[in-house]
Amino acid sequence: MNFHPFVNGVAALRFDNCFNPYVDRCEIHDRHDAPLIRAHALSALMESAVRQPIDAIWIGRDLGYRGGRRTGLALTDDVHIPQHARRWSISVKRPTIGAAVEERTAAVIWGVLNQIDARIFLWNVFPLHPHESGAPFTNRQHNASEREAGEKLLKSLIELLRPMRIVAIGNDAAAAATRVVSEIPVICVRHPSYGGQTKFLSQMRELYGSPPQCSRLL
Repeated sequence: MNFHPFVNGVAALRFDNCFNPYVDRCEIHDRHDAPLIRAHALSALMESAVRQPIDAIWIGRDLGYRGGRRTGLALTDDVHIPQHARRWSISVKRPTIGAAVEERTAAVIWGVLNQIDARIFLWNVFPLHPHESGAPFTNRQHNASEREAGEKLLKSLIELLRPMRIVAIGNDAAAAATRVVSEIPVICVRHPSYGGQTKFLSQMRELYGSPPQCSRLL
């Protein structure tokens, strides 16, 4: 099966204690063809995104074990796959089995996205799921070598999509974005986890206006 060259680049990343959702399969939670489903979804997303101008790329830090590890879609959990697919007019089926798993960060992100009519692409500095050794269902911050690989891909993504701005969610994402971006504005907002939800929503209202339903997330 042919995938977008960018997806092939992400799939080629291999690091210890990292789950690559586009080639790796979780024996507990994944369908038998989950890596192909995730690679196909990201490839379709890329094909759709390059066709028209992008308002912004929203960048997080890493894939989480309750979100992108399962879906292969940045800042998106099982519950919000349909919204992500509709936003880009693509078809995506859930790669996992059992009950749909929710992620708090994804819920907050999509609560805002569902109020915004703009072409916004979601990504992470490190597009794999880094975890603690021997504990695949944990989250850890990517290390220096992982960050270097992720930043190269991030630079390529920005060159491909040519967004008008970058919205970096959290300080780590902002630091990475400013290292690879020179001509596009980088806007840093508070990450919604660990007590940051109120500040995040306030900053998003400043950027995109004040949709009436946004206050329901507070």
